[in-house]
Amino acid sequence: MICFTYTRRLERWGLFEAACPGFSDKNPFTDYAVQGIFRHKNETVKAEGFYDGEGLYKVRFMPSFTGEYSFEVRGSFSEETYTGAFTVDPAVGDNHGPVRVANTYHFAYEDGKPYYPVGTTCYVWELQSDELQKKTLETLAQNAFNKIRFCIFPKHFDYNLGEPRSYPYVGTPMDGSILTRENSFSYMGAGEEAGNNWDFKRFNVEYFQHIDKSIAALRDLGIEADLIVMHPYDRWGFSRMDAECDDLYWNYIVARFAAYRNVWWSLANEYDLMPQKKISDWERYAGILCEKDPYNHLRSIHNCRSFYDYSRPWVTHCCIQRQDIYKSTELTAEYRQRWGKPVVLDEIAYEGNIQHGWGNISGRELVRRFWEAACRGGYAGHGETFEHPQDILWWSHGGELHGESPERLKFLYRILSETPGPGLTPMEGRWDGTTAGVDELFDLSGYYLYYYSFMRPSFRDFYYDDKRDYKVEVIDTWEMTIEDRGVHRGRFKVELPGKEYMAVRIQRIKRQEKN
Repeated sequence: MICFTYTRRLERWGLFEAACPGFSDKNPFTDYAVQGIFRHKNETVKAEGFYDGEGLYKVRFMPSFTGEYSFEVRGSFSEETYTGAFTVDPAVGDNHGPVRVANTYHFAYEDGKPYYPVGTTCYVWELQSDELQKKTLETLAQNAFNKIRFCIFPKHFDYNLGEPRSYPYVGTPMDGSILTRENSFSYMGAGEEAGNNWDFKRFNVEYFQHIDKSIAALRDLGIEADLIVMHPYDRWGFSRMDAECDDLYWNYIVARFAAYRNVWWSLANEYDLMPQKKISDWERYAGILCEKDPYNHLRSIHNCRSFYDYSRPWVTHCCIQRQDIYKSTELTAEYRQRWGKPVVLDEIAYEGNIQHGWGNISGRELVRRFWEAACRGGYAGHGETFEHPQDILWWSHGGELHGESPERLKFLYRILSETPGPGLTPMEGRWDGTTAGVDELFDLSGYYLYYYSFMRPSFRDFYYDDKRDYKVEVIDTWEMTIEDRGVHRGRFKVELPGKEYMAVRIQRIKRQEKN
């Protein structure tokens, strides 16, 4: 007998779930509806539910407050109305709530703790073998990455020619045995004509249950799950569904995943490579998110060649792929000024050695681009694409990291975490270096970070005023060292080693209050 069950106790911003028995004689994904209403003295939230197989309908909820909640679940899925109550305790450990936009250009958790994105990309890591997924999570636990981009749908592209562990819909795929690296591109965007046979109105619940587990595993590591909802790299037909099936899919994933505090929504990876979708389609999907996600998670959309209009009110932050072969994060400040939102450059080319130009820059160059983004008031994204005997590339499959950049990015994260306030602000400086500071609203003591990129000065002269003292540190961003150069006043000179990737950090010393 199927029983009504629900979470009795959880922490703030945790995941509440009520599972209710209901009808399954028709198509549970289209013919029945389920909704939960959650009440607290400080909030009342309505959340759509979803069918999860075996006669069970579920409603999930993320509480924003501590204390006592009551709820009811109702809808055409059942003749009964299910009710109950639960207790929400204070958040513990690394649970700081969902990430929000802070101070226009930066991010913070809902409890106010600054969040400095150091993201990576593993497009279909969750669709690999259990062993490889375990290795991916172990690797993530050892590094500083606190955001990971990955696809809900399987991906078909170079180095991604195998079948996923399962499929999102009930049906059968094409015969993958005919695929080779040489003919793989001919199947991009193919659907029924390639031999697929899907029922786009019946979800494979086991597929989505597995993604649930993947999001939860990332949450427990303190990592944001940047979910790529659609993409063009497809031989199964998922990118070519009609509007009705698209909307069914969007409503299902929002109902299923929105209650996880670590979810971000990326409407697409390279939306402009999907000619079958118009701007009106993307705006419609965004409307579903804004209407159905009661927690207002971060939302954006990723480009290939043409930028989306990031000024659209539903866009919370810019998710950018560079357009220029040579320039990437050097344009961060311009993007900030253009759109007035946080800038995250999630694809600036990857550390690796494959044939494609987007996947063979050095670790030194990737780290340089990260520092340029940070000192220009934004954030960059990592990826790794080294040739592998079994074509297991981190950028798509996860597993192990082989490059030089991850440890240096961990060091950068340390520097960012030591920044007063929510993030760095680009400042006017000399033409041959990048200067960042902190908005005085957050730091009255004065904080300055000078990054010299591929320049190699042997010294730098500084002057702020004649009355206050300044602590000076020289940072080697590649060797990951911080050297204390003492306290200075007035005009002073800082000796540098005449090598690349150096930075100088200067902080005004606060005067001690007299008794």
